[in-house]
Formats: sequence, structure tokens, C-alpha cells
Amino acid sequence: MAKKLKVGVLASGGGTDLQSIIDASEKGMIDAEVICVISDNKDAFCLKRAEKHKIKAFFVDPKGKDNQDLDKEIDKILGDNKIGLVIGAGYMRILSSCFVKKWYGKLINIHPSLLPSFKGANGQGDAFEYGVKISGCTTHFTDEHMDHGPIILQAAVKVMPGDDRDKLAHRILDVEHQILPRTVQLFAEGRLKIEGRKVKIKKGDSWKDKYETIPDVLYPEGY
Repeated sequence: MAKKLKVGVLASGGGTDLQSIIDASEKGMIDAEVICVISDNKDAFCLKRAEKHKIKAFFVDPKGKDNQDLDKEIDKILGDNKIGLVIGAGYMRILSSCFVKKWYGKLINIHPSLLPSFKGANGQGDAFEYGVKISGCTTHFTDEHMDHGPIILQAAVKVMPGDDRDKLAHRILDVEHQILPRTVQLFAEGRLKIEGRKVKIKKGDSWKDKYETIPDVLYPEGY
């Protein structure tokens, strides 16, 4: 049996994207397992999700610390647990330059818009208010700029008549729960190669052939 990729997840809220990785791991869809979950919010439900699945859960208290000091604590936890991939899954804090540089290429984020459009904490709402006809979600390697690093996967979601911000956000979230585990598996298989701003995905199997897709969603090559 090949060793599974050890994943550490950073999250600040409910952790539904975290749950998608846990579920995919438990179903054998990905050659990876979540080893630890780290949050800057002691009441975040993501920590309870971790505990439910017997995953190590850590609260790093941001009070009185700058981002660099906080990230040193996070880095130690990741190192102690021999983490091979770090995922930002709704982590609402800017990571320090030192942390990002150390983990670059092993640090992935998911964002609920088609980057580079609608960066920031309210990607779905900003896209909806702008009046876009198509929105979606993006996984990307994290660099030193917010929602900026090389894009791995994107999937497009139609904005429907009768949508409001929450309805659109819910449909985007369903797709996030597909492309995030898929991104983890591509990483675990060594199929991702960063070339400048672009990520090349080496040829291999397609999840479109293996697992159910959502009607009217445009999936990218590599999914």
C-alpha cells in the first residue's frame, strides 16, 4: 500500500470544504488523509468536524500576535505532523510572506469565484451584485498576494433567474466540494507542475468519467 498524502487544513468557519476532503478520503476517492485541522476561531465548527472524525484539532489564538508570530505556531504544528499539503479552506486570515514562501507549491487555497475576478471575503456576493451571468470557483496555489497564485482548477456555475447571493453561493459550494478533493488527488498523484503563472496537469484519469457531475456546470480539463 502506498503511503497516503498527509494533509493539514486551515479553516475559520463551518468547514464544509474540509468535510468534502474528509468524505473523499474515507470513500477512497483520494490517496490522502486529513491529519490536522487548524483554526484561528476557537468556536469554529470545523474543529468539531475534525474531532468527530478523530482528526487532530488545533486552535491558534490570534490575540496579541501579528500574522508572522501566528504562522510560526501553525508552521510548527504542520511540521510536527509531517504534513505534505496545506489547504486553506475558508481561512479568513492573510498568511505571512515567510509562511507562504516556505510552503509554496505545497499550499493550496479554494476561492468561490472565477479568479482573478472577485477576490476577497465575499466573492459570491460581489459577483452577484456586479451582475455576472456566470460565476464559479477556483483552486490555486497560494502565493504572497491574496487570491492570486497559479490556478489549478476552475468550474463555471450559471447565475439563474431568481438567484440571490445565498442561492448562488450554495450552488457554487456544491462544486467546491468536487474540485477541492479532485485538486488534492491531482497533487497526491504528482500531476501538478507550476510553470510561472500556469499549472500544467499531467494526463491521467478523469473524475468526469468516474463520478457524478452536476448538470449545467462547466468542468475544466484535468477534472
